Amino acid sequence: MKESTEQASHSPQSLADTQFTGENLAFIEDLYRQYLEDPGSVDTSWEPIFEEYFGPQAPLNGGAPHFKPRSIFEPAYIPGQAPGGDAVWVDKLEGITVRAPGRTEGFAARVEAIVRAFRLHGHLIAGIDPLDRPRHTSPPELEPSLYGFTSGDLKARVHYEPLFGSREVTLGELLQRLRDIYCGHIAVEYQNMPGSQSRTWLRDQIERNDYAELNPTEDGPHILDSLVEADAFETFLHKKYVGAKRFSLSGGESLIPMLDFMLEEAAGLGVEEVVVGMAHRGRLNVLHNIMNKPAEAMFSEFEKVQTPEDYIGSSDVKYHMGFSSDRTTRSGASVHLSLCFNPSHLEFVNPVVLGRVRAKQDRLGTEGARQKLLPLQLHGDAAFSGQGIVTESLNLARVKGYNVGGTIHVVINNQIGFTTNPEDSRSTTYATDVAKMLEVPIFHVNGDDPEACVRVMKLAMRYRQRFGEDVIVDLVCYRRYGHNEGDEPRFTQPEMYGSIDAAKPVREKYVDSLISRQIMTPAQTDKVWNTQMDAYGEVFKEIRKTPLPKSISTLDGVWTPYHGGPLKSGDGNNAPISEELFKELAHKLVDVPESHNVHRTLRRFLKGREKVATGESPADWGMGEALAFASLLVQGTRIRMSGQDVIRGTFSHRHAALFDTKTGEGYWPLRHLGEDQGSLEIYNSTLSENAVLGFEYGFSLDSPDALVLWEAQFGDFVNGAQVIIDQFINSGEDKWKRLSGLTMLLPHGYEGQGPEHSSARPERFLQLCAGDNMYVCNLTTPAQYFHALRRQVLHSARKPLIVMSPKSLLRHKDAVSPMEDFTQAGFQPILKESRPEIKADKVRRVLLCSGKVYYDLCDHAAEQGIDDVAIVRVEQLYPLDGKLLKEAVAPFKNASELVWVQEEPKNMGAWHYIFPRLIEIFGANPLPAYVGRIASASPATGAYESHELEQRSLVSQAFAKKLD
Repeated sequence: MKESTEQASHSPQSLADTQFTGENLAFIEDLYRQYLEDPGSVDTSWEPIFEEYFGPQAPLNGGAPHFKPRSIFEPAYIPGQAPGGDAVWVDKLEGITVRAPGRTEGFAARVEAIVRAFRLHGHLIAGIDPLDRPRHTSPPELEPSLYGFTSGDLKARVHYEPLFGSREVTLGELLQRLRDIYCGHIAVEYQNMPGSQSRTWLRDQIERNDYAELNPTEDGPHILDSLVEADAFETFLHKKYVGAKRFSLSGGESLIPMLDFMLEEAAGLGVEEVVVGMAHRGRLNVLHNIMNKPAEAMFSEFEKVQTPEDYIGSSDVKYHMGFSSDRTTRSGASVHLSLCFNPSHLEFVNPVVLGRVRAKQDRLGTEGARQKLLPLQLHGDAAFSGQGIVTESLNLARVKGYNVGGTIHVVINNQIGFTTNPEDSRSTTYATDVAKMLEVPIFHVNGDDPEACVRVMKLAMRYRQRFGEDVIVDLVCYRRYGHNEGDEPRFTQPEMYGSIDAAKPVREKYVDSLISRQIMTPAQTDKVWNTQMDAYGEVFKEIRKTPLPKSISTLDGVWTPYHGGPLKSGDGNNAPISEELFKELAHKLVDVPESHNVHRTLRRFLKGREKVATGESPADWGMGEALAFASLLVQGTRIRMSGQDVIRGTFSHRHAALFDTKTGEGYWPLRHLGEDQGSLEIYNSTLSENAVLGFEYGFSLDSPDALVLWEAQFGDFVNGAQVIIDQFINSGEDKWKRLSGLTMLLPHGYEGQGPEHSSARPERFLQLCAGDNMYVCNLTTPAQYFHALRRQVLHSARKPLIVMSPKSLLRHKDAVSPMEDFTQAGFQPILKESRPEIKADKVRRVLLCSGKVYYDLCDHAAEQGIDDVAIVRVEQLYPLDGKLLKEAVAPFKNASELVWVQEEPKNMGAWHYIFPRLIEIFGANPLPAYVGRIASASPATGAYESHELEQRSLVSQAFAKKLD
């Protein structure tokens, strides 16, 4: 699918626009005069700015081009006449005309300067805190005296079309209008945006439309309805379920009309589906009043569970659960809403939302898909500024493989963390300052002014649809109760909560406003409130008589053909391909146009693959993967892979694209298999494990029919994504009944590269395994890898696949697979002893192992001529197929010892996971033995020589006559 082309403009003039602010005018004037005297004394980057603002002029004395200044420093003064006949001077500047008595040097330029100053600095003194606490002192740039204006000058007549159309006003009126727009209940930061087109458009909307048009007479009752719905819901729960955790929206009720009007706007602008991610604060309110989850379902979740045995060891708390619904707007349009499941790790749902949206957009596949599917993320202020996953996710916004056409972000700014004040939780003025990295609009709005909130959300929606960029809305509100309803916030913030206790709820304030403006009567507003509360009362009576509703299925739509739950022995393992298809695909993988200049080393790489195609050589790991991809692509399967350096592969084994040595253009053999093949997308990712893995997990949630893979640069680096693994990948099926077929490739193996380049921490994944929730494999052959990848798509079960993928085995002479392993058999969870020199009746010991150490054991046995020790490979550690393992060991009836061998330290690797399982399968007489590194706090030594000594020792010990 094509990337959205509707991006913000980044024209050269944008730099100039940002320079001409009030405080910079004198500096630029001096710089320009310096340039006129000596062009070489000023950096050449200023030349296009001078040319734009001052116009071209021929070179002087044969030197560099100079520029003739326009009226910004030499304004045109035109004698005029006031209505009373008095003489005036008319000062003109582009967009501004000033009529003042007496000649006033640079009047229009100074007006322009203070206008720019309000655009740039007005947000610093805006009244955005509903608790009305002091903010900043007024910046000097906003003081008229800085620009030489006197009290008399405030009466000068000014024509400024963006604010007043054709009407002429006094300078004093102009300044007051600027204060109303930029220093009122809405504060906006947008002057740092690099795109002049988007910045100019936004400025016009702000100054001409008061952000967005709103008709209080027509829209006021709708806003009140939303506020009543928000407030009544919280009030009712607070009375009926005293002290129950709900993370209420009280104090931030304006969020509901904000989202209501945003969805109305979105539907009118072509949005068909919105995927929502949010943490706890206000989640239940959004579920009910925006997602339309019925009141009876909401209240029932506060009742005691009538069948607690159904929920043992599974499910999640109510403020983590997701929901989907169709919302019909007032205009009659329908928008599908999906609220993502979310754990208590507040912001980690962010990349998951983005991945889901990207998958839905790509599935839609139309040119306008980015505009039809919208990600909406609701954040907390302390989490937005404090959690690194926020910045990592924001950084994906314009990256090719992750762009979703812009996200609407709403920060529910309680102005406090759990008990932590803002000054103790961030180093910035605003909680949203981390978003400045994107140079997109940031709006701050007073939560006690619902009309201002609605205006901002409508404009944010329009901006996103027009420019395909993120927008940040900072809803400055407060938290009427503690972090949860059982908490006492006055222990730590007595002064703040004194103000909150005295504050009238926003609904009541807005009712007063509607009545004072004669938009509604007291009787009308009372009726709205009483009707809602009465309705909740009736629902409450009914749910006390009925059982808790059953959970809603999450396996509808594209998920209908797939299932989770327990797996059976050998499930989905048989997926070979024909010999004919093997050869056809192998040939296509090395078929590169003659005109494409391939690097000389890669030409040898292709020649090696040619021998696989002809059957002369077995396939290595990279070829096994390429064949798996190719075999799925030709049947129409979509493949998406991402990670750090995955196109080439960290270990230079993949080379999915072959780059022309002269032009740099990439040729992708896997995209030239046939006309009807599936799409292949392989993206080098940002240097983030957390956000990228979260994104791919989200992508897999809406792509059950695709092969979705994430590869770590080194398996050890998966540590950086532990929250995504623990809270989503491993437990999503159990907690939320959400399935994922995500494949994680984690390079693992002890080759002496130190503590951070050896272990993908298999013990951590195995500790998380239960209920057949995922596959964990440590494979030893390319064919096994081939079949494991194909199983991910061809089997109807959907489970995450964790592969301890190789490093040294990528080029190991024995870690190869002949054609028949791809064409005559499928995946084998257990690989039996297959060395011809091993005779079953002579075997005294059976070694069980997994992964690379198998080849070290085989090499040692061959070197020492040992033929009385069998080696069985456990390719799939979880789910462990006990029946197959027992069958693999059964032939060695004379063996008296069963030994587990691993490279990892004893407290790591698979030992503590597999030991009790071996006892269950083989009994405790004798106990299974262990061979491997001793327990250690660190995964591996940093000294290569020490590594070699350890490795030789453990391999030798595995074959010793007597185990230590």
